[in-house]
Amino acid sequence: MTATVNWRQLAPFLALMILVALNLRPALSSMAPMLVRIQQDMGLSAMAIGALTTLPVLCLGIFAPLAPWLTKHLGAERTLSLALLLLGCALTLRANSHPFPLYAGTLLVGAAIGISGTLLPALVKRELPKGADIVTGVYTMALCLGGSLGAGLSVPLANWLGSWQLGLGSWALLAFLALIAWRLRMPHPRPTQSTDATPSMPKVRLLRNPLAWQVTGYMGSQSALAYIVFGWLPVLLQRRGLGEAEAGWLLAASVMGQLITALGAPWLARLGRDQRPTILLLLSCTAAGIVILLQAPLSWRWPGVILLGLGQGGSFSMALTLIVLRSANSRLAGKLSGMAQGIGYSLAATGPLLVGILLEYTTGLGVLTSVLLAFVAAAMACALLAGRQRQLDLDPQGQLITARQ
Repeated sequence: MTATVNWRQLAPFLALMILVALNLRPALSSMAPMLVRIQQDMGLSAMAIGALTTLPVLCLGIFAPLAPWLTKHLGAERTLSLALLLLGCALTLRANSHPFPLYAGTLLVGAAIGISGTLLPALVKRELPKGADIVTGVYTMALCLGGSLGAGLSVPLANWLGSWQLGLGSWALLAFLALIAWRLRMPHPRPTQSTDATPSMPKVRLLRNPLAWQVTGYMGSQSALAYIVFGWLPVLLQRRGLGEAEAGWLLAASVMGQLITALGAPWLARLGRDQRPTILLLLSCTAAGIVILLQAPLSWRWPGVILLGLGQGGSFSMALTLIVLRSANSRLAGKLSGMAQGIGYSLAATGPLLVGILLEYTTGLGVLTSVLLAFVAAAMACALLAGRQRQLDLDPQGQLITARQ
């Protein structure tokens, strides 16, 4: 693809990307406002409820590395179709008050999202290599919008449909809609044997590359914060005295605020020599939002959720942007995406689990605030390294190198 981008031809692809991205957060954010209701209905402990927030994030990491392998054998388009089908079926299974289908569906939801999310950066890098960072911002904005809808509509849907099971299960309709659109509008060619000049590509070992680990560390630490917020923010706000519905809407408002920086952060990052100033600014907003929401008077809650949303939306957008900017081609982007999201999400799963354990043994928010700020500090440390103008590439002998951009 040349430097001149034909946006008219790419418009259908972008529309499909947005529709797919809309499905990758409601399955996670719709659960959080319902946790207290689920706990009371099923008699689960705080640690058992914590598993519901940790299990899908852990599965994001476990199943993300499967995406490159499935792509090699099925093709990227067929793999994404399979993941969307799995997501719709998992959401249907999860809509159950019996523990086994509830937890099994939650596990499969994480598997489907892990595979789907890993494919997106490589697909964008393949279709639009010159503007991949900006398009990454567009579909990240769609991810945030889906998360906001899931958080804000969870309680109203449950009340309207008469049960939390139907409220959670209704999101399967959106997944099946995306599957139908993707199957009908996107060609699904079978994979062919590569004939390019990179026969050693499958032997590339990113695990030995410092830059790959820096991107992975940033992805993992900021994702831990994101999934703690998705899984526990409404519960924490309810502990501060807010009602179930208001806590859900505050989460929705925070995620809605992510839309602004999810789209704007990649543009802002282009103004500097590298991405470090932008990421540090965003993480500072995240830290300020956490402190306001958990420690400041409740009258400050709306500025707090807006700051938190602005910080987290841009931080996640920059995490996906770093994957495409630090990769010289779509194949490396796919491998880096698999590593960053696979290992990163596995590390991120410790965040919601840790919060669940702390809530089991303490009611104070001071320790929780310190833990969240520690994740912010870890993300900042990784960003100072991953945000430099470096790129993974292959030398003429097919060996992995880190080059200056």
